[in-house]
Amino acid sequence: MDLTYTEDEEQFRDELRSWLRANIPDEWTRPGFWRSLPSDESFRMRRDWERDKAMAGFAGIEWPVEFGGRGGTPGMKAIYDEEMVAARAPQTVNALGLTFLAPTVMAIGTAEQKRDIIGPMLRNEVIWCQGFSEPGAGSDLAALSTRGVRDGDEFVVNGQKVWTTNASHGDKIFAMVRTEPGDSKHRGISMLLIDMHQPGVEARPLRQLSGDSEFGEVFFTDARVKATDCLGSLGEGWGTAMLLLSFERGASGIGQYTEFRRQYDEIVRVARRLGRAQEPVARQQLARCLAELECLRYHAMHVLTQVEQGRDLGSEASLTKLQWSETFQDLWEVFDDIAGPEAVLAQPRPGLDLIPMQAQAFWSRSVTIWGGSSQVQRNIVAERLLGLPR
Repeated sequence: MDLTYTEDEEQFRDELRSWLRANIPDEWTRPGFWRSLPSDESFRMRRDWERDKAMAGFAGIEWPVEFGGRGGTPGMKAIYDEEMVAARAPQTVNALGLTFLAPTVMAIGTAEQKRDIIGPMLRNEVIWCQGFSEPGAGSDLAALSTRGVRDGDEFVVNGQKVWTTNASHGDKIFAMVRTEPGDSKHRGISMLLIDMHQPGVEARPLRQLSGDSEFGEVFFTDARVKATDCLGSLGEGWGTAMLLLSFERGASGIGQYTEFRRQYDEIVRVARRLGRAQEPVARQQLARCLAELECLRYHAMHVLTQVEQGRDLGSEASLTKLQWSETFQDLWEVFDDIAGPEAVLAQPRPGLDLIPMQAQAFWSRSVTIWGGSSQVQRNIVAERLLGLPR
């Protein structure tokens, strides 16, 4: 495991830090700033800022230059993730497209798809959503019921998706649709690229426990999509989806560690403010969390080293998803224990602003579900890495 970066990578860090310092207003970094804005305004501001960042050459860090990227190393991408968090930069508005769809298109997309999808996505001209989960098909994705019926050169799509991030702001959606019968439920599914600004596509926001509406549900009623707007082969969408998800689960957790470590420090400050920092049980909980965080950091560096050596992580990516999601959840369970009733009160005691932290605590309950639930990830590890019987 290599814990160092090259001279070129450290030079990239300096360049990125300088740009972020010059282009992030101080008010943006204040706790609660983004939550104080109407959601549409917040989305617009972040979309514009991220476009400017891309135009300055600080997007698509590992992407090939031919696709508008920087052509950087995995180490540069890890530095990018770390510095973005350290600078309290705005969260991306196109994460699903940039992180998952773009590398999949680069790998298996047609020449036309590469031309029409990647550049506009990088510049945030097109915002992408992911249409996988359905009311009757959560972790069992192959049980989906959304169907596409061939009509000449198009598919007519009917069905429903749920827990769709940025559904209200999405321009297009990459959706898993059953387009033909198969000899097993994993076959006959296609990944279709559907325009959301057409008749027959309706996005409805879902209000979360934190009060946000980051997710939505999407309804298809005779929506149309060209047969050529299929990513990968028709009927082979399951393989396309597994390739796409590998980019999610296999990424190094450097940025996540950086974010979680800062959140840990904030929880320690709350413990001190509430007079609980010297309590033996609270100290033990905080010490355990700190140990978990450092294990996450070393694992992230291990993954980065493996990627730099050109190794395909395969099923080992499930270990990364398990570790970061459960570490994050454990961290905010400690916050709940230490803050007590203050962790859920809409108006905590005077002088104690916990609302941003409350939102993180609420959000933490979801991370062991999306992106592959912990139960599913443990099955993958048991069967494919440890060789245990099904």
